[in-house]
Amino acid sequence: MANLNKILIVPLDWGLGHATRSIPLIMNLLLNNCEVYVAGEGATLALLKSEFSQVKFLPLSGYRIHYAKQQRWLPLKIIIQIPRIIFSIYHEHKWLKKIVKRYSIDAVISDNRFGLYHSQIPSVYITHQLLIKTGNKFSENLLRKCHYWFIKKYTQCWIPDFKGADNIAGQLSHPSQTLPNIQYIGCLSRFEKSSTESIKYDLLILLSGPEPQRTLFENKLLLQLQQFTGNVLLVRGLPETEKNLVLLKNSRASIVIKNHLIAEELSKVIQQSAMVICRAGYTTIMDLLKLQKKAILVPTPAQTEQEYLGRYLMQQQLFLC
Repeated sequence: MANLNKILIVPLDWGLGHATRSIPLIMNLLLNNCEVYVAGEGATLALLKSEFSQVKFLPLSGYRIHYAKQQRWLPLKIIIQIPRIIFSIYHEHKWLKKIVKRYSIDAVISDNRFGLYHSQIPSVYITHQLLIKTGNKFSENLLRKCHYWFIKKYTQCWIPDFKGADNIAGQLSHPSQTLPNIQYIGCLSRFEKSSTESIKYDLLILLSGPEPQRTLFENKLLLQLQQFTGNVLLVRGLPETEKNLVLLKNSRASIVIKNHLIAEELSKVIQQSAMVICRAGYTTIMDLLKLQKKAILVPTPAQTEQEYLGRYLMQQQLFLC
């Protein structure tokens, strides 16, 4: 990739993790004098625009996946959205051919978007889920075959994890059957640990993920924080919303609410916090490990990947779940 000039990066729009783990990739490409293009929409594009002024941004519709309010309806909710997801894959593949020709793109990096492979330029697919956990062997095997069908169309598949026993994602990134184009690239985090930060917050809450579960989680936490004593910072994971909110001190706690923090600010407040509560999203986990920070992981209901990661990392005695 070092000799290439124009690189297109397209992260999935399922939560903010795919966008945030693109940040170190974009930074490295810029340091190597690459001209970087980023495609997306909504919160994904808003987050990356807040981090980079020298990147060219292109509009591209996301998969726009929504969760059900109640866990029991989630499988049906996802099934209903499958036709739109398939159409989005078809659309992004056609879109890529036009964009490569229009902007003379030299390579494309797709974070978990299936249709962004190209026959004439290097195409990289990023995922930590070679095995998609469902709790059912038949459906897991079927999804693996579908997933591998797409991965084979890419030049390389980068796994943001460590090869071997000392890994982060367990069976998700180290299934029994793999592919020859897979490369493990290690922990992918935008943060660097500092030795100068002192504790300022008793609790930091990081929210992210698809709606309506993000809002439901926020409302539950705000209700429980009424009984909490100490300094709290809540980051809502809403980069599109400009105005930050501040809750006045009550008799027990001082609670500050921010809609979004850029990477440098977020790294700082994580290191200034005694404890973190967050979803068990893989990118967040990589950031916490990089900063060596204790955390309580709360998986998104019925999101089997997060449920598995939470259990696996608690068994490794790295986090509470």
